[in-house]
Amino acid sequence: MKPAYWDRAKRALAQRDPVMREIIRCHPRTHLMSRGDAFQTLARSIVGQQISVKAAQSVWERVARAASPVTPQTVRALDAEALRGCGLSVRKAEYLGDLAREFAEGRVRAQRWAELDDEEVVADLVRLRGIGRWTAEMFLIFNLMRPDVLPCADLGLQRAVSLAYRRGRPVSEATIRRVARDWRPWRSVATWYLWRSLDPLPVEY
Repeated sequence: MKPAYWDRAKRALAQRDPVMREIIRCHPRTHLMSRGDAFQTLARSIVGQQISVKAAQSVWERVARAASPVTPQTVRALDAEALRGCGLSVRKAEYLGDLAREFAEGRVRAQRWAELDDEEVVADLVRLRGIGRWTAEMFLIFNLMRPDVLPCADLGLQRAVSLAYRRGRPVSEATIRRVARDWRPWRSVATWYLWRSLDPLPVEY
């Protein structure tokens, strides 16, 4: 389901930023969607850390076949060798196993995150092994569908800003924040469209 704020955000971004207006115009019928499952969103984010969207999707499909249906219990039942056989690194296999155990044993209170502000959610998530700020930001965008998240460390966002706003020159996180000043309070939406400018297939976690 499309976020209630999506069309309003599109209009605001298009009015303020001519580059964003053109990107939005090129992708008129797509929008952010949430899978609605906290464990799967975090698990997919761990799989996607520091690899391409295409590679992440391939690995995730193997995980999903091995643990069908993907739940904390089914992932927890896979040993490290089985997870590595899906294409995960040793470290990511450990992280995914730990995440499944935390959920299965009830130590993660996902239901309370909807009541917290963005930084409180990040603080709660990063205490989990293998969950850093980038993964927490992906959760804010793709699960809680928060409208104003700017994942400056995201490699895709960095590349998209470089190409769209800096003629391919490398960009720093500070540069991204400057470019994004006019996007508030819709920085998640702007980020999502910049991802689309690199790959027309929607990113999903």
